[in-house]
Amino acid sequence: MQSFTVHSPARVCLFGDHQDYLGLPVIAGTIDRFMNFEVCPTTTNLFIFDLSDLGQHLEIPIDPAQCYPQRAEIDFFRAGLRVAARYGYTPKHGLRIRISSDIPVNAGVSSSSALVVGWLYTLALAFGNGTIPSRDQLGQMAFEAEVIEHQSPGGQMDQYTIGHGGLVYINTGASIRVTPLSLPEMSLVLADSKIKKQTLSTIGSVRKRATDAFEQIRQIDPNFSLEAARIKNLDEIIGHVSPELRHYAEAAVRNHEITLAALDELKNKPPDLARIGTLMSAHHHELSQVLKVSHPKIDQWIQMGLNHGAFGGKIVGSGHGGCCVFLVPEAKQNTLCHVLLEAGAPAVYPIKIDQGCHHTSS
Repeated sequence: MQSFTVHSPARVCLFGDHQDYLGLPVIAGTIDRFMNFEVCPTTTNLFIFDLSDLGQHLEIPIDPAQCYPQRAEIDFFRAGLRVAARYGYTPKHGLRIRISSDIPVNAGVSSSSALVVGWLYTLALAFGNGTIPSRDQLGQMAFEAEVIEHQSPGGQMDQYTIGHGGLVYINTGASIRVTPLSLPEMSLVLADSKIKKQTLSTIGSVRKRATDAFEQIRQIDPNFSLEAARIKNLDEIIGHVSPELRHYAEAAVRNHEITLAALDELKNKPPDLARIGTLMSAHHHELSQVLKVSHPKIDQWIQMGLNHGAFGGKIVGSGHGGCCVFLVPEAKQNTLCHVLLEAGAPAVYPIKIDQGCHHTSS
């Protein structure tokens, strides 16, 4: 086995935050910020990790039984080993892996999923006789390692987006389907608030309230279909939902309609980017003012971006901190970066949609 480097990207959700765990579609893309795994074979029976950005060193012995017992804390490396073994990627020797990254951490751009997808890609490439899984299988393996193995409340968007790469439309749920979208000339700006978010608690809380709301609707109408629901028809049954839960149901349906409108626009040749931006801002309104998962600083920066020529902007990820993303005219990309930095944003990056998880030979 030769040495290689795996490059696993961050992702931004343009449409569909807090939707995929409800089985509703999303539009997301991978961006040109990567977590890199520099991999060398060893003659030991150890996985030796150099987590250079954290100044940490980790060793995991190869387990002949492929069990890698679950620990109390989240452990993506052992979870990845368990899942990889189930798919036939069993270690035959040790590896030395140096991991570095320029992806903002705990910021809504899926640094954890970049880690899990990159780790599973590494295991598959090292122990799959030179082959790698299909993009769908890679996404499913990562979903199992990150979400199922840890009994987490997250959805499927992050792992499948990073596995596929580019701009994608994902029908989530039991029969997940990823559709690549033609990539228009999109200039984006990512602003990192450095406000750490509570991903699992936020997702779990919003998910439970939305799920409870739709369960109440189904008690009245057993044939209710969330995928087919539209705001104009929701008025007939929303009165049967507890008052404190109604807006969760309404936001889910409105955000679904926004995503479908964005998909229609993205199919145009070329799409109207101003229209896409307006829909992004409409999605942010639901996240911020209805679901209450934004942050005052991020709301302030989004309004500032709109005032300085951005087509639109929204928070990304679970919310209550992290990053926001703007769609901007190319000529205003660098200007908006400067404006946001001057306004106190801790870190701002011009970004573009890029390829998914891939590798290069060392």
